[in-house]
Amino acid sequence: MATNGQSRTARRQQKKASKKPLWKKILLWTLIAILAIGISVGGLFTYYIATAPNIDASKLDTPFSSKFYDKDGEQFADLGKKQRTKVEYDELPDVLIDAVIATEDARFFDHPGIDIWRIGGAIVANITDGFGSEGASTITQQVVEKSFLPPDKKISLKVQEMWLALQLEQKYNKERIMEMYLNKIYYGKRAYGVVKAAEVYFGKTDLSELTLPEAAILAGLPQRPSAYNPFKNPELMKDRMSTVLQLMVQHDKISEKQAKEAKQVEIASLLTEDEPDSTPYQAFLQQVEKEVKKNVDGADIYTDGLKIYTTIDTDAQKYVEFLLSDKDDNPINYPEPVVNPKSDEGKKVDLQAGMTVLDTKTGAVRAIGGAHGGLENQGFNHATQIDRQPGSTFKPIVDYGPAIENMQWSTYHQLNDDGPYDIKGSDKQVETWDSTYYGWVTARYALQRSLNVPAIKTFEEVGRQNAKAFAEKLGITFGDKKIKLTDAIGGGDIGTNPLELAGAYRAFANGGIYNKPYTVTKVEFPGSGKTVNLKPEPEAVMADSTAYMITDMLKNVVTEGTGTSANISGLQVAGKTGTTTRPDVNGSPDSWFSGYSTNYTMSIWTGYDNNNIPIDDKFKNVSQRLFKHTMMELSKNIETPDFTKPDSVVEQAVEKGSRPAKLPSNYTPESQIVTELFVKGTAPTETSEKYDQLEPVNNLEATFDNEANAIQVTWEYNSKQSVSFEVSARVDGDEKQKLSSTEETSMEITNVEPGSDYEIEVIASSHESAIDASEPVTTTVSIPEDMEDDEDDEEEEEDEEENNNEQGNIPSVDSLQAKPTASSIDVSWQYNGPPAQYEVVVSRSGSDIQTKTVRSKGIVLEGDGVRPGQTYTITVTPVGQEGANKGVKGLTKSTKTSVPDEADSVQGNSSNNHDGEASD
Repeated sequence: MATNGQSRTARRQQKKASKKPLWKKILLWTLIAILAIGISVGGLFTYYIATAPNIDASKLDTPFSSKFYDKDGEQFADLGKKQRTKVEYDELPDVLIDAVIATEDARFFDHPGIDIWRIGGAIVANITDGFGSEGASTITQQVVEKSFLPPDKKISLKVQEMWLALQLEQKYNKERIMEMYLNKIYYGKRAYGVVKAAEVYFGKTDLSELTLPEAAILAGLPQRPSAYNPFKNPELMKDRMSTVLQLMVQHDKISEKQAKEAKQVEIASLLTEDEPDSTPYQAFLQQVEKEVKKNVDGADIYTDGLKIYTTIDTDAQKYVEFLLSDKDDNPINYPEPVVNPKSDEGKKVDLQAGMTVLDTKTGAVRAIGGAHGGLENQGFNHATQIDRQPGSTFKPIVDYGPAIENMQWSTYHQLNDDGPYDIKGSDKQVETWDSTYYGWVTARYALQRSLNVPAIKTFEEVGRQNAKAFAEKLGITFGDKKIKLTDAIGGGDIGTNPLELAGAYRAFANGGIYNKPYTVTKVEFPGSGKTVNLKPEPEAVMADSTAYMITDMLKNVVTEGTGTSANISGLQVAGKTGTTTRPDVNGSPDSWFSGYSTNYTMSIWTGYDNNNIPIDDKFKNVSQRLFKHTMMELSKNIETPDFTKPDSVVEQAVEKGSRPAKLPSNYTPESQIVTELFVKGTAPTETSEKYDQLEPVNNLEATFDNEANAIQVTWEYNSKQSVSFEVSARVDGDEKQKLSSTEETSMEITNVEPGSDYEIEVIASSHESAIDASEPVTTTVSIPEDMEDDEDDEEEEEDEEENNNEQGNIPSVDSLQAKPTASSIDVSWQYNGPPAQYEVVVSRSGSDIQTKTVRSKGIVLEGDGVRPGQTYTITVTPVGQEGANKGVKGLTKSTKTSVPDEADSVQGNSSNNHDGEASD
């Protein structure tokens, strides 16, 4: 009986059918997928083949030279031009053909244009290592690719390449294809084709004269012509030659004995003596090649017939190369070559240099100087390839730039340069070049004088991650290296080069806008009309206030600090010096200067390739002089405006030494007021009260007038304020008595007591009661006893002369006093004894730091020896000058004084051209 219109048996059969095995389902769907993929791939490959270019016989023999254009669109170079000579197959020696086939395509004479076995191996490698990791191109495919197709690594192009290779083999025999290949291939040194290569490297124009080692070299060169350049890298080329010889043995082209004999040949013995001239502007073109290779997949500037539009200013490039030359009229004086300590033969080496010139507004590279003496034949480019410690050129990048950006520091921000800085967890110290420390200084002065301790303290306050992040935005590459404390002064693990450093400094010059320095704006491919634009996009990497404030401080470096050799009269430039030191080198192995105007930015490095060789002190400023001469030349006949202060920055007068910054009061002396830069909204608002007390009088003197029988007192006072002077006196140590109040700067004291000592005191007081009176200033004068008559005078003179000739009667000085100011100590005394001069000894912390001999009864101590917050002992000893007393020392007298810690110990100018780095 049926249920629901279907029998039970039918339902069982349906259920059984629905339980078909799973593997059968998987197999079915797999076959369907493979079929679908096959149809799709077949259709896609058919499309690739249908759109492949036709074989153009005119393009088969000669590679296209790439043309290069300058910043104005004018052609300045044509790589490959005139450096080729055609050869027929019959002129090719068997040894060369065997070497090429063994190296490039062992089954060349057997396959139809593509090699199935090589394709299989390449597919496996591309699956395991990624597409493009291994090629399978035969010689025929290489001819096709270099003749008709762009160099991109795309599946479509690879399909077209194989299709055209099959077609090419139908039209031409193997001999003709081999001939095309050897006429087309690039061998380096601007040599296209094997005939030109043989001439360039071996001086041979007849290929039948090629030896087995020479044939092996020519077979191995095309893989990496620059790297295997036998003139520059003979050892690397020898390894490559050995590889080719071993392949020839493997494919039965030569015997093991022949290979062994060939491997014994020295590469240098095969080469022509006259290495061919290098391409003009090679340092610049090296960077062009690097950028094209990196940004245009598979492009070859030597063979692809590209139109490459560059940023070069050929006039700037020529001048940079001139300054790096050894020509007689070069204004740069380079040192004589020095012995390389790593050379067993005592080989001498030159001081090297690398420099980069950028357009400040765009970041375009205008010139590159790759080496002192000129960069030739793909040599080492010191502007782009070095990785050296940057010294103090790092201070704006990892210290003061991040401090202004992240913490809104002002250029006045106070930092304590208080002595060697102990590195935590180490027994090392960070010092300054002359072991002189300046106490409290402004950030401006610390950067101007390149002081290390303030830089380290700034770095620690900023924080390592903030410092690194700021530097990375400016294009500084860290890789897997961690930023260290010593990187704060450019002496850590992070290295750089002039191209990278110029890019970083340009951001300061350009209002905080950065883009990576570039030499190429666009690349055009022949025939296809394809254009690749390479100009990088600009990016704001810091506030315009940060950029301007760093720039303003760096202008002081050039005018008053460590970079005065780079200063240019009448031109507004900013810059920073940098030198490095290492414990194992007695001197500086690196000297840098990075600087800029509103038009150009440059970075220059000088040093030796062996960084164990120090630079002679007399030549540490070569980097500054290279900057100066280049900037002067490029700035001729063009307007160079000064840097424009943005609205985000304010100028504010502040009182020197105030911590934190305070506004000057109405009574702050002009000499104690400086104008500094603040981020808008952070300028001080509190007014200093330090100078509410009047300044004391200066140059107080008191002398006895014998004829008038009176004391003449004089002093000086430079303030414009309305003041009067209270004059008091103390006789023989008795109680002080007020004598007068006057607005004059002199007075006469009459009715003096014979034989007495007078101490005169003068205090300045204001007519405004709100201002405190000045500190008192005193001086002393002695009044002689009354003289009875001329005879007594004569007897006294005789007695005095007798005393002068009597040894041992030299007394000590009287009234010794020392008065400190912000940056000096005024020492004065009195003396009543035989003629003498005075030995003055200045001590600090128990050690004598200064000794001077003077004839006057006073001396002013100032300069580096006077520091805020320090206590000094001054000892004065009279030394006889006449008769038996000549050279005899009298009794000493001492006094102590302390320089106020509140004074701004160093805010003045200096032009001493030392950099002050102490890098690890």
